[in-house]
Amino acid sequence: MEYKDYYKLLGVSRSASGEEISRAFKKLARKYHPDLNPGNATAEAKFKEINEAYEVLKDEKKRKMYDQFGSNWEHGQNFQPPPGHERMHFGGGGGDFSDFFETIFGGGGPGGASFRGGFQQGGFGGGGFQQRPRRGSDSEAFYELTLEEAYRGGAKSITLQEQVSGPDGIPRMTTKTLEVKVPAGIKDGQKIRLASQGNPGMSGGPRGDLYLKIKLMPHHLYKVNDGDIILDLPLAPWEAALGATLRIPTLDGAVEMKIPPGIGSGKKLRIKGRGLGSGAKRGDQFVRIMIQAPDRLSSEERELWEELQAKSAFTPRNF
Repeated sequence: MEYKDYYKLLGVSRSASGEEISRAFKKLARKYHPDLNPGNATAEAKFKEINEAYEVLKDEKKRKMYDQFGSNWEHGQNFQPPPGHERMHFGGGGGDFSDFFETIFGGGGPGGASFRGGFQQGGFGGGGFQQRPRRGSDSEAFYELTLEEAYRGGAKSITLQEQVSGPDGIPRMTTKTLEVKVPAGIKDGQKIRLASQGNPGMSGGPRGDLYLKIKLMPHHLYKVNDGDIILDLPLAPWEAALGATLRIPTLDGAVEMKIPPGIGSGKKLRIKGRGLGSGAKRGDQFVRIMIQAPDRLSSEERELWEELQAKSAFTPRNF
């Protein structure tokens, strides 16, 4: 076998650690793997070379045997490969190339890719790589909803852009429209699964799934705390002191609420079952009292407030 500088092929120094060698190999494999360069003979040849180098340098014993003939190789002389070099398989511990591929590109499990036909001198045995159909990976996209849309749920149409391979093999962007059923009461951060709408599979394998992650848009009236809806309700001082019956907006229409006399700012009143979620886990709407004092007073109003101050025994502070 003609001498090849395995370190140079992987772009690492002769003192490189095993981790550095592995990292360099994975980087090159992503670039030259035949499945990512269909019909590119140069890339395939390069991939064979870097794989040959990695199979020796990743193994401590094989690397040591390789290094001890360094002086002869630097003069371009031939060398005798170490015993067992005639047929080496990808992956350590009896594994095959699927272990390597899944480590770099993800995936695995039932339906995952598997590459067989071990490396031999002068090429790949068994006619090279034979890839089984492999399921595509799942993908995720954010999906914005108004609070009203999340509360009501229902059918929605969404338009997405995805990258596909054209007839000439060149990646291009395309637009697709999908029908989505939004569950009533869905919360911020929850996901909707669209089966078989994710990334395409390999070698005819099925597509992965698409997950739409819900992002609730800000609302001019309500704040959201998990499944609970919070409404700040401004009250005049006399409404807080005397009590009142007011119509309170909710996501399911207005309701009448009795404000008890003597309520203070920051206190919360609950409207049960008017939040997000479903069934027993459905949230509530909370009405948070915010007492507002008038910032402009007429002369008559000021006199009345001063009269109230003089006659009232109420003390808001106890310190």
